[in-house]
Amino acid sequence: MPVALEHLAHAPSSAPLIDAAGLRPFLDAVPDPRDRRGRRHPLSALLAAAAAAVLAGARSLAAIGEWITDAPRWAQAALGFAPDPLTRQVMVPHPATVRRLLARLDGDALDAAIGAFLSARTARTREPDALRPIAVDGKTVRGSRTRTTVAVSLLSAMAHSGEVLAQRQVADKSNEIP
Repeated sequence: MPVALEHLAHAPSSAPLIDAAGLRPFLDAVPDPRDRRGRRHPLSALLAAAAAAVLAGARSLAAIGEWITDAPRWAQAALGFAPDPLTRQVMVPHPATVRRLLARLDGDALDAAIGAFLSARTARTREPDALRPIAVDGKTVRGSRTRTTVAVSLLSAMAHSGEVLAQRQVADKSNEIP
């Protein structure tokens, strides 16, 4: 599962569907890795549905795909899936489509979009002149190393309230300073 979606799982949430629908305008900035031909669903709808699944408790790509398939039709429509013009049924992607899309997605762009959403959401509740303590730490993503690739290392800035302010992939895991 992309690491950026995992940040949503730790964010305080009132309702997965409301938060995922509010995330859609921020997801428009994420570049679509799919070819223009054959795009059946908008990228923002697919990503908002994946985010809603994570907020509802999905912890794997298979669980995300199952949640999207099992969600009520009104929820799928609220997330941005358009109804078929003839049958008026809301068509959702196959779980394998969601899995392939999430695997090809630009993780930094998705992380920036989710970070902007979380910052905008918490900015409404914060005092404008209040100083916030920020912790910076580097981590290696568990399970990201293969025989041909090195493990993915991330550097993140986090507020003491648990909100991830920013996160970037770093080239080498020497330490957090470079």
